[in-house]
Amino acid sequence: MSTQKRRFSTLSRRTFLRASGVTIALPLLDAMQPACGAEAPPPPRRMVAIETNMGILPQFFFPEGDGRDYKASPYLERLAAHRKQMTVFSGTSFPGVTGGHTAERCFLTGTPHPDRGGFRNGVSLDQFAAEQIGNQTRYPSLVLAMTNENPTLSYTRSGAPIPAEKSPRKLFERLFVQGRPNEIEDRVESLRQGRSTLDFVADQSRRLNRSLSPADRRRMDQYLTAVRELERRLHSAQEWEYRPKPAIEAKPPEENTDRNQFVERSRATFDVVKLALETDSSRIVSLFIDTTVIHNITHHGNRPEVLAELRGHEERQFDALNGFLTSLAETQEAGSTLLEQTMVLYGTCMGSANSHSNVNLPALLAGGGFKHGQHLAFDTQNNYPLSNLYVSMLQRLGLEVDEFSTGKGTMRGLEMV
Repeated sequence: MSTQKRRFSTLSRRTFLRASGVTIALPLLDAMQPACGAEAPPPPRRMVAIETNMGILPQFFFPEGDGRDYKASPYLERLAAHRKQMTVFSGTSFPGVTGGHTAERCFLTGTPHPDRGGFRNGVSLDQFAAEQIGNQTRYPSLVLAMTNENPTLSYTRSGAPIPAEKSPRKLFERLFVQGRPNEIEDRVESLRQGRSTLDFVADQSRRLNRSLSPADRRRMDQYLTAVRELERRLHSAQEWEYRPKPAIEAKPPEENTDRNQFVERSRATFDVVKLALETDSSRIVSLFIDTTVIHNITHHGNRPEVLAELRGHEERQFDALNGFLTSLAETQEAGSTLLEQTMVLYGTCMGSANSHSNVNLPALLAGGGFKHGQHLAFDTQNNYPLSNLYVSMLQRLGLEVDEFSTGKGTMRGLEMV
Protein backbone atom coordinates (compact mmCIF):
# COMPACT_ATOMS: atom_id res chain seq x y z
CA MET A 1 0.00 0.00 0.00
CA SER A 2 2.78 2.41 0.93
CA THR A 3 4.63 1.57 -2.29
CA GLN A 4 1.49 2.16 -4.28
CA LYS A 5 0.92 5.49 -2.62
CA ARG A 6 4.51 6.55 -3.09
CA ARG A 7 4.39 5.71 -6.80
CA PHE A 8 1.15 7.65 -7.33
CA SER A 9 2.25 10.63 -5.26
CA THR A 10 5.00 11.42 -7.73
CA LEU A 11 2.53 11.96 -10.58
CA SER A 12 2.44 15.41 -12.08
CA ARG A 13 -0.81 17.23 -12.61
CA ARG A 14 -0.63 16.29 -16.27
CA THR A 15 -0.87 12.54 -15.71
CA PHE A 16 1.11 10.56 -18.29
CA LEU A 17 -0.70 7.66 -19.94
CA ARG A 18 1.89 5.28 -21.33
CA ALA A 19 -0.58 3.36 -23.47
CA SER A 20 -1.77 6.34 -25.45
CA GLY A 21 1.14 8.74 -25.19
CA VAL A 22 -1.09 11.69 -24.34
CA THR A 23 -1.68 13.89 -21.32
CA ILE A 24 -4.95 14.64 -19.55
CA ALA A 25 -5.61 17.67 -17.36
CA LEU A 26 -6.78 16.59 -13.89
CA PRO A 27 -7.76 18.44 -10.72
CA LEU A 28 -4.89 18.65 -8.23
CA LEU A 29 -5.45 15.63 -5.97
CA ASP A 30 -4.16 15.19 -2.41
CA ALA A 31 -2.85 11.75 -3.46
CA MET A 32 -0.51 13.50 -5.90
CA GLN A 33 1.50 15.15 -3.11
CA PRO A 34 5.11 13.96 -2.85
CA ALA A 35 5.95 11.35 -0.25
CA CYS A 36 8.75 11.34 2.34
CA GLY A 37 8.27 14.99 3.33
CA ALA A 38 9.19 16.43 -0.05
CA GLU A 39 7.60 19.80 -0.78
CA ALA A 40 4.85 19.87 -3.38
CA PRO A 41 4.64 22.77 -5.81
CA PRO A 42 1.98 25.22 -4.63
CA PRO A 43 -1.35 25.15 -6.47
CA PRO A 44 -1.66 27.89 -9.10
CA ARG A 45 -3.13 31.30 -8.46
CA ARG A 46 -6.19 32.27 -10.48
CA MET A 47 -8.37 35.29 -11.16
CA VAL A 48 -12.05 35.80 -11.99
CA ALA A 49 -13.25 39.35 -12.72
CA ILE A 50 -17.00 40.07 -12.83
CA GLU A 51 -18.82 43.29 -13.73
CA THR A 52 -22.53 43.95 -13.55
CA ASN A 53 -23.30 46.92 -15.76
CA MET A 54 -26.36 48.65 -14.26
CA GLY A 55 -24.86 49.71 -10.96
CA ILE A 56 -25.58 48.40 -7.46
CA LEU A 57 -27.78 50.27 -5.00
CA PRO A 58 -25.12 51.80 -2.72
CA GLN A 59 -27.40 52.06 0.36
CA PHE A 60 -27.80 48.28 0.39
CA PHE A 61 -24.19 47.46 -0.48
CA PHE A 62 -21.82 49.61 1.56
CA PRO A 63 -21.37 48.53 5.20
CA GLU A 64 -21.35 50.70 8.32
CA GLY A 65 -17.98 51.31 9.91
CA ASP A 66 -14.60 50.30 8.55
CA GLY A 67 -11.84 47.83 9.30
CA ARG A 68 -12.68 44.35 10.56
CA ASP A 69 -15.55 45.37 12.82
CA TYR A 70 -17.81 46.72 10.12
CA LYS A 71 -21.54 46.06 10.20
CA ALA A 72 -22.59 44.18 7.07
CA SER A 73 -25.14 45.73 4.73
CA PRO A 74 -28.19 43.79 3.48
CA TYR A 75 -26.35 42.67 0.33
CA LEU A 76 -23.19 41.71 2.22
CA GLU A 77 -25.29 39.68 4.68
CA ARG A 78 -26.04 37.39 1.77
CA LEU A 79 -22.30 36.73 1.54
CA ALA A 80 -21.88 36.33 5.32
CA ALA A 81 -20.43 32.82 5.04
CA HIS A 82 -17.44 34.31 3.21
CA ARG A 83 -16.84 37.41 5.33
CA LYS A 84 -13.41 36.21 6.48
CA GLN A 85 -12.42 35.58 2.86
CA MET A 86 -13.62 38.92 1.50
CA THR A 87 -12.63 42.60 1.44
CA VAL A 88 -15.20 45.30 0.68
CA PHE A 89 -14.16 48.65 -0.81
CA SER A 90 -15.80 52.06 -0.65
CA GLY A 91 -14.61 55.46 -1.79
CA THR A 92 -12.90 54.06 -4.88
CA SER A 93 -13.22 54.74 -8.60
CA PHE A 94 -11.14 54.86 -11.77
CA PRO A 95 -9.42 58.25 -12.25
CA GLY A 96 -10.84 60.06 -15.26
CA VAL A 97 -13.34 57.32 -16.16
CA THR A 98 -16.56 59.23 -16.81
CA GLY A 99 -19.58 59.00 -19.09
CA GLY A 100 -22.19 57.00 -17.20
CA HIS A 101 -22.91 53.78 -19.05
CA THR A 102 -19.96 54.19 -21.42
CA ALA A 103 -17.68 53.43 -18.44
CA GLU A 104 -18.68 49.76 -18.56
CA ARG A 105 -16.00 49.10 -21.20
CA CYS A 106 -13.31 50.40 -18.82
CA PHE A 107 -14.00 48.24 -15.78
CA LEU A 108 -10.93 46.07 -16.39
CA THR A 109 -8.84 48.64 -18.27
CA GLY A 110 -9.26 51.81 -16.20
CA THR A 111 -8.69 53.84 -19.38
CA PRO A 112 -9.89 57.42 -18.82
CA HIS A 113 -12.60 59.31 -20.73
CA PRO A 114 -14.52 56.63 -22.64
CA ASP A 115 -17.17 59.25 -23.43
CA ARG A 116 -14.85 61.34 -25.59
CA GLY A 117 -14.64 61.17 -29.34
CA GLY A 118 -11.75 59.11 -30.64
CA PHE A 119 -11.52 57.13 -27.40
CA ARG A 120 -9.12 54.19 -27.59
CA ASN A 121 -9.24 51.61 -24.85
CA GLY A 122 -6.20 50.02 -23.20
CA VAL A 123 -5.40 46.43 -22.37
CA SER A 124 -7.69 44.83 -19.82
CA LEU A 125 -6.50 43.31 -16.56
CA ASP A 126 -7.31 39.76 -17.62
CA GLN A 127 -5.51 40.01 -20.95
CA PHE A 128 -2.46 41.63 -19.39
CA ALA A 129 -2.27 38.62 -17.05
CA ALA A 130 -2.98 36.14 -19.86
CA GLU A 131 -0.03 37.51 -21.84
CA GLN A 132 2.25 36.46 -18.99
CA ILE A 133 0.80 33.18 -17.68
CA GLY A 134 -1.85 32.14 -20.22
CA ASN A 135 0.43 29.64 -21.93
CA GLN A 136 0.34 27.44 -18.81
CA THR A 137 -3.21 26.26 -19.55
CA ARG A 138 -5.23 25.09 -22.55
CA TYR A 139 -7.09 28.41 -22.67
CA PRO A 140 -5.01 31.51 -21.83
CA SER A 141 -8.21 33.18 -20.67
CA LEU A 142 -11.97 32.77 -20.83
CA VAL A 143 -13.85 35.87 -22.01
CA LEU A 144 -17.52 35.48 -21.07
CA ALA A 145 -20.70 37.55 -21.06
CA MET A 146 -24.28 37.08 -19.94
CA THR A 147 -25.96 39.12 -22.67
CA ASN A 148 -27.78 38.92 -25.97
CA GLU A 149 -25.73 41.84 -27.28
CA ASN A 150 -22.00 42.14 -27.97
CA PRO A 151 -20.28 43.77 -24.97
CA THR A 152 -17.09 42.46 -23.43
CA LEU A 153 -14.81 43.24 -20.49
CA SER A 154 -11.67 42.12 -22.32
CA TYR A 155 -9.44 44.18 -24.60
CA THR A 156 -6.14 43.49 -26.34
CA ARG A 157 -3.01 45.56 -25.85
CA SER A 158 -4.06 47.62 -28.88
CA GLY A 159 -7.47 48.28 -27.30
CA ALA A 160 -9.45 45.98 -29.58
CA PRO A 161 -12.47 44.28 -27.93
CA ILE A 162 -12.31 40.49 -27.59
CA PRO A 163 -15.65 38.80 -28.41
CA ALA A 164 -17.18 37.02 -25.44
CA GLU A 165 -18.71 33.56 -25.24
CA LYS A 166 -22.34 34.13 -24.28
CA SER A 167 -23.61 30.57 -23.94
CA PRO A 168 -22.77 28.50 -20.83
CA ARG A 169 -23.58 25.35 -22.81
CA LYS A 170 -21.20 26.25 -25.66
CA LEU A 171 -18.56 27.13 -23.08
CA PHE A 172 -19.01 23.70 -21.48
CA GLU A 173 -18.66 21.99 -24.87
CA ARG A 174 -15.58 24.03 -25.71
CA LEU A 175 -13.96 23.06 -22.42
CA PHE A 176 -14.89 19.40 -22.11
CA VAL A 177 -16.24 17.91 -25.36
CA GLN A 178 -13.50 16.30 -27.43
CA GLY A 179 -13.73 16.96 -31.15
CA ARG A 180 -13.47 14.27 -33.82
CA PRO A 181 -10.02 13.74 -35.36
CA ASN A 182 -10.93 15.61 -38.56
CA GLU A 183 -12.23 18.56 -36.52
CA ILE A 184 -8.99 18.67 -34.55
CA GLU A 185 -6.95 18.67 -37.78
CA ASP A 186 -9.11 21.46 -39.20
CA ARG A 187 -8.45 23.60 -36.12
CA VAL A 188 -4.74 22.86 -36.21
CA GLU A 189 -4.59 23.80 -39.90
CA SER A 190 -6.36 27.09 -39.13
CA LEU A 191 -3.76 27.80 -36.46
CA ARG A 192 -0.96 26.96 -38.89
CA GLN A 193 -2.41 29.34 -41.48
CA GLY A 194 -2.60 32.05 -38.85
CA ARG A 195 1.05 31.55 -37.99
CA SER A 196 2.00 31.62 -41.69
CA THR A 197 0.26 34.97 -42.11
CA LEU A 198 2.09 36.35 -39.10
CA ASP A 199 5.42 35.09 -40.46
CA PHE A 200 4.74 36.93 -43.75
CA VAL A 201 3.73 40.14 -41.97
CA ALA A 202 6.80 40.02 -39.73
CA ASP A 203 9.09 39.47 -42.73
CA GLN A 204 7.60 42.39 -44.64
CA SER A 205 7.84 44.58 -41.55
CA ARG A 206 11.54 43.84 -41.13
CA ARG A 207 12.17 44.90 -44.73
CA LEU A 208 10.23 48.09 -44.20
CA ASN A 209 12.16 48.74 -40.99
CA ARG A 210 15.36 49.50 -42.93
CA SER A 211 13.86 52.66 -44.45
CA LEU A 212 12.23 54.06 -41.29
CA SER A 213 13.26 56.83 -38.96
CA PRO A 214 14.49 55.89 -35.45
CA ALA A 215 11.11 56.80 -33.92
CA ASP A 216 9.23 54.67 -36.43
CA ARG A 217 11.68 51.82 -35.89
CA ARG A 218 10.84 51.84 -32.19
CA ARG A 219 7.15 51.62 -33.06
CA MET A 220 7.85 48.76 -35.45
CA ASP A 221 9.89 46.97 -32.77
CA GLN A 222 6.88 47.18 -30.46
CA TYR A 223 4.69 45.83 -33.23
CA LEU A 224 7.04 42.94 -33.99
CA THR A 225 7.23 42.08 -30.31
CA ALA A 226 3.43 41.79 -30.28
CA VAL A 227 3.56 39.61 -33.42
CA ARG A 228 6.12 37.29 -31.83
CA GLU A 229 3.97 37.01 -28.70
CA LEU A 230 0.93 36.11 -30.78
CA GLU A 231 2.97 33.52 -32.71
CA ARG A 232 4.02 31.97 -29.41
CA ARG A 233 0.42 31.78 -28.23
CA LEU A 234 -0.71 30.25 -31.53
CA HIS A 235 2.04 27.64 -31.27
CA SER A 236 0.92 26.78 -27.74
CA ALA A 237 -2.71 26.54 -28.88
CA GLN A 238 -1.69 24.16 -31.67
CA GLU A 239 0.01 21.85 -29.18
CA TRP A 240 -3.03 21.82 -26.90
CA GLU A 241 -5.30 20.70 -29.77
CA TYR A 242 -3.69 17.24 -29.68
CA ARG A 243 -4.17 16.79 -25.93
CA PRO A 244 -7.42 15.23 -24.69
CA LYS A 245 -9.73 17.52 -22.78
CA PRO A 246 -10.55 16.77 -19.13
CA ALA A 247 -13.12 14.05 -18.51
CA ILE A 248 -15.79 15.15 -16.01
CA GLU A 249 -19.10 13.77 -14.78
CA ALA A 250 -21.06 17.03 -14.89
CA LYS A 251 -23.71 17.50 -17.54
CA PRO A 252 -23.80 20.54 -19.83
CA PRO A 253 -26.22 23.29 -18.79
CA GLU A 254 -29.41 23.87 -20.73
CA GLU A 255 -29.35 26.65 -23.32
CA ASN A 256 -31.10 29.79 -22.05
CA THR A 257 -31.34 33.04 -24.03
CA ASP A 258 -34.08 34.70 -21.97
CA ARG A 259 -32.77 38.21 -21.15
CA ASN A 260 -35.04 38.36 -18.11
CA GLN A 261 -33.28 35.35 -16.58
CA PHE A 262 -29.85 36.94 -16.29
CA VAL A 263 -29.44 35.59 -12.74
CA GLU A 264 -30.22 32.01 -13.80
CA ARG A 265 -27.84 32.37 -16.75
CA SER A 266 -25.18 33.73 -14.41
CA ARG A 267 -25.57 30.72 -12.11
CA ALA A 268 -25.11 28.35 -15.05
CA THR A 269 -21.99 30.23 -16.14
CA PHE A 270 -20.58 30.18 -12.60
CA ASP A 271 -21.00 26.40 -12.54
CA VAL A 272 -18.98 25.98 -15.74
CA VAL A 273 -16.33 28.50 -14.63
CA LYS A 274 -15.81 26.50 -11.43
CA LEU A 275 -15.22 23.35 -13.51
CA ALA A 276 -12.78 25.23 -15.75
CA LEU A 277 -10.77 26.37 -12.72
CA GLU A 278 -10.92 22.98 -11.03
CA THR A 279 -9.55 21.18 -14.10
CA ASP A 280 -6.97 23.94 -14.65
CA SER A 281 -8.33 24.53 -18.14
CA SER A 282 -7.83 28.26 -17.59
CA ARG A 283 -6.71 30.49 -14.73
CA ILE A 284 -7.98 33.83 -16.01
CA VAL A 285 -11.71 34.56 -16.46
CA SER A 286 -13.68 37.73 -17.21
CA LEU A 287 -17.48 37.82 -17.01
CA PHE A 288 -19.74 40.66 -18.10
CA ILE A 289 -23.25 40.41 -16.61
CA ASP A 290 -25.67 42.48 -18.67
CA THR A 291 -28.67 43.61 -16.62
CA THR A 292 -29.96 46.12 -19.18
CA VAL A 293 -33.38 44.49 -18.88
CA ILE A 294 -33.77 46.30 -15.53
CA HIS A 295 -32.39 49.61 -16.84
CA ASN A 296 -35.68 51.44 -16.44
CA ILE A 297 -36.03 50.70 -12.74
CA THR A 298 -32.42 51.72 -12.02
CA HIS A 299 -33.76 55.25 -12.58
CA HIS A 300 -35.91 54.79 -9.53
CA GLY A 301 -36.18 58.41 -8.37
CA ASN A 302 -36.18 57.03 -4.81
CA ARG A 303 -39.72 55.72 -5.25
CA PRO A 304 -40.14 53.02 -2.57
CA GLU A 305 -41.95 50.50 -4.76
CA VAL A 306 -39.36 50.78 -7.55
CA LEU A 307 -36.46 50.56 -5.08
CA ALA A 308 -38.01 47.41 -3.60
CA GLU A 309 -38.26 45.80 -7.05
CA LEU A 310 -34.68 46.72 -7.94
CA ARG A 311 -33.41 45.51 -4.57
CA GLY A 312 -35.05 42.14 -5.19
CA HIS A 313 -33.19 41.71 -8.48
CA GLU A 314 -29.86 42.70 -6.94
CA GLU A 315 -30.32 40.42 -3.94
CA ARG A 316 -30.74 37.50 -6.31
CA GLN A 317 -27.50 38.51 -8.03
CA PHE A 318 -25.67 38.41 -4.70
CA ASP A 319 -27.24 35.03 -3.96
CA ALA A 320 -25.79 33.75 -7.25
CA LEU A 321 -22.38 35.19 -6.33
CA ASN A 322 -22.64 33.55 -2.92
CA GLY A 323 -23.31 30.19 -4.58
CA PHE A 324 -20.21 30.60 -6.75
CA LEU A 325 -17.99 31.51 -3.80
CA THR A 326 -19.38 28.58 -1.83
CA SER A 327 -18.63 26.13 -4.64
CA LEU A 328 -15.04 27.38 -4.73
CA ALA A 329 -14.70 27.23 -0.94
CA GLU A 330 -15.98 23.64 -0.85
CA THR A 331 -13.51 22.42 -3.48
CA GLN A 332 -10.32 21.14 -1.86
CA GLU A 333 -6.99 21.55 -3.59
CA ALA A 334 -3.62 20.49 -2.17
CA GLY A 335 -4.45 21.32 1.44
CA SER A 336 -6.15 24.53 0.41
CA THR A 337 -9.41 25.41 -1.34
CA LEU A 338 -10.15 26.69 -4.79
CA LEU A 339 -11.39 29.96 -3.25
CA GLU A 340 -8.13 30.49 -1.36
CA GLN A 341 -6.29 30.16 -4.67
CA THR A 342 -8.74 32.23 -6.77
CA MET A 343 -9.21 35.99 -6.63
CA VAL A 344 -12.86 36.85 -7.37
CA LEU A 345 -13.45 40.51 -8.19
CA TYR A 346 -17.07 41.67 -8.26
CA GLY A 347 -18.12 45.22 -9.00
CA THR A 348 -19.83 47.70 -11.26
CA CYS A 349 -19.06 50.68 -13.45
CA MET A 350 -21.48 53.08 -11.73
CA GLY A 351 -21.72 54.16 -8.12
CA SER A 352 -25.30 55.21 -8.77
CA ALA A 353 -27.17 54.19 -11.90
CA ASN A 354 -29.96 56.56 -10.92
CA SER A 355 -27.64 59.55 -11.51
CA HIS A 356 -25.17 57.87 -13.91
CA SER A 357 -22.39 58.53 -11.40
CA ASN A 358 -19.00 56.86 -11.99
CA VAL A 359 -17.55 57.50 -8.53
CA ASN A 360 -17.68 55.62 -5.22
CA LEU A 361 -18.03 52.29 -7.00
CA PRO A 362 -19.43 49.27 -5.11
CA ALA A 363 -16.74 46.59 -5.32
CA LEU A 364 -15.40 43.62 -3.40
CA LEU A 365 -12.63 41.06 -3.68
CA ALA A 366 -12.95 37.52 -2.35
CA GLY A 367 -10.37 34.76 -1.98
CA GLY A 368 -6.97 34.60 -3.63
CA GLY A 369 -4.72 34.58 -0.57
CA PHE A 370 -5.15 38.09 0.84
CA LYS A 371 -5.70 39.12 4.47
CA HIS A 372 -9.43 39.61 4.13
CA GLY A 373 -12.32 40.13 6.53
CA GLN A 374 -12.33 43.91 6.29
CA HIS A 375 -13.94 47.01 4.86
CA LEU A 376 -11.39 49.37 3.29
CA ALA A 377 -13.15 52.73 3.45
CA PHE A 378 -11.57 55.53 1.43
CA ASP A 379 -12.67 59.13 0.93
CA THR A 380 -16.05 59.16 -0.80
CA GLN A 381 -15.44 62.68 -2.08
CA ASN A 382 -11.81 62.31 -3.18
CA ASN A 383 -11.77 58.70 -4.34
CA TYR A 384 -8.86 56.28 -4.11
CA PRO A 385 -7.86 54.59 -7.42
CA LEU A 386 -9.54 51.20 -7.76
CA SER A 387 -6.92 50.50 -10.42
CA ASN A 388 -4.39 50.13 -7.57
CA LEU A 389 -6.26 46.96 -6.66
CA TYR A 390 -5.36 45.60 -10.07
CA VAL A 391 -1.66 46.04 -9.35
CA SER A 392 -2.15 44.00 -6.16
CA MET A 393 -4.00 41.30 -8.08
CA LEU A 394 -1.32 41.05 -10.76
CA GLN A 395 1.36 40.76 -8.11
CA ARG A 396 -0.64 38.01 -6.41
CA LEU A 397 -0.53 36.11 -9.69
CA GLY A 398 3.24 36.31 -9.43
CA LEU A 399 3.79 39.07 -11.99
CA GLU A 400 6.51 41.63 -11.35
CA VAL A 401 4.60 44.84 -11.99
CA ASP A 402 4.48 48.14 -10.12
CA GLU A 403 1.68 49.81 -12.04
CA PHE A 404 -1.26 49.09 -14.31
CA SER A 405 -3.30 51.67 -16.19
CA THR A 406 -3.93 54.55 -13.73
CA GLY A 407 -2.88 52.37 -10.81
CA LYS A 408 0.60 53.48 -9.72
CA GLY A 409 0.97 51.21 -6.71
CA THR A 410 -0.73 48.42 -4.77
CA MET A 411 -4.02 48.80 -2.91
CA ARG A 412 -3.40 50.45 0.44
CA GLY A 413 -4.50 48.26 3.34
CA LEU A 414 -4.76 45.04 1.31
CA GLU A 415 -2.01 42.63 2.29
CA MET A 416 -1.13 39.16 1.05
CA VAL A 417 -1.23 36.20 3.39
